[in-house]
Amino acid sequence: MENKLLRTLAGEPAAIPPIWMMRQAGRYLPEYRALRAKAGSFLDLCLTPDLAAEATLQPVRRFDLDAAILFADILLIPYALGQDLAFIESEGPRLSPIIGEEKIGAFRDRNVVERLAPVLETVRRTRAALSSDKALIGFAGAPWTVATYMLAGGPLKEPASLRGLWYDRRPFLSALIELLIDKTIDYLIAQIDAGADVVQLFDTWAGALPWPVLDAVSVGPMNKIALAVKSARPGTPVIFFPRGVGEKAGEYLAMGSCDGFGIDYAMDPAFARRELSARTVVQGGLDPLAVVAGGKTMTDAAAVYLKLFHDVPYIFNLGHGLVPETPPENVAALVEFVRSSTWR
Repeated sequence: MENKLLRTLAGEPAAIPPIWMMRQAGRYLPEYRALRAKAGSFLDLCLTPDLAAEATLQPVRRFDLDAAILFADILLIPYALGQDLAFIESEGPRLSPIIGEEKIGAFRDRNVVERLAPVLETVRRTRAALSSDKALIGFAGAPWTVATYMLAGGPLKEPASLRGLWYDRRPFLSALIELLIDKTIDYLIAQIDAGADVVQLFDTWAGALPWPVLDAVSVGPMNKIALAVKSARPGTPVIFFPRGVGEKAGEYLAMGSCDGFGIDYAMDPAFARRELSARTVVQGGLDPLAVVAGGKTMTDAAAVYLKLFHDVPYIFNLGHGLVPETPPENVAALVEFVRSSTWR
């Protein structure tokens, strides 16, 4: 198998780990900003295949990364279900109307794959443009994180506050999570059929949930999606990234449904090496702000992960996405450092 990321996810250690970065396409790149201006709006960029494919490919061309990740957004499923979606400059996404019980039945009949056909075309175009040694990662937001936006109409300062719905309106919250499980399975399978080699589930707001709620809205749903995807498309690796779950990370691995597990920058890498790497392939961990700082600050921080995981399958990545103020030259230096012998 030529593809380093796929070899690693299959359990093969590499002397130099594969590297890609969350939010590797975005505002820190001047070529992305030009593309974004051409598109007119962020949503238009996501739904215009030639532009979205170009955005997906830009960081791979610039940095020779081992994988491209589909340029899209986790809120495209609510958009496909029928909520209006807009991205407001300096504010973030807005969804309307806020979802209530009366919408669950109507949304269940919506075909998200059909409405997101432009995204699938982006996958096809990107896979056709990538060389065989580069993996294409498809993705979706995990049900809990997507639900927080659908229920609030946009981002919240404390998304975990919505856990109150588990106590007050459990049938409604359960029905919404089940709806999102089903639609996410359909969407990820369609991405694989269009050419995605790997899929990743992002549960950005999984942190700060007490165990019974976390199990019900995050751990269980992510495992259910992964098992369904792997049953429908055997051999396709699935990566989980539930941000902020700390020592509860191992609970996500109990069913053996994921091939890789992304760790955030707050997790002790020694804990991840000791407790997680024997059960799955660990991915990521580096603080994105260390990349902003650059220089020795960045390389010393990166070396911690490279040394800890040198003898097991590991994917070098960040503990969250690149931020807009990241100097592109620091990203280039980081890639060079990971692929050098300096850290050994």
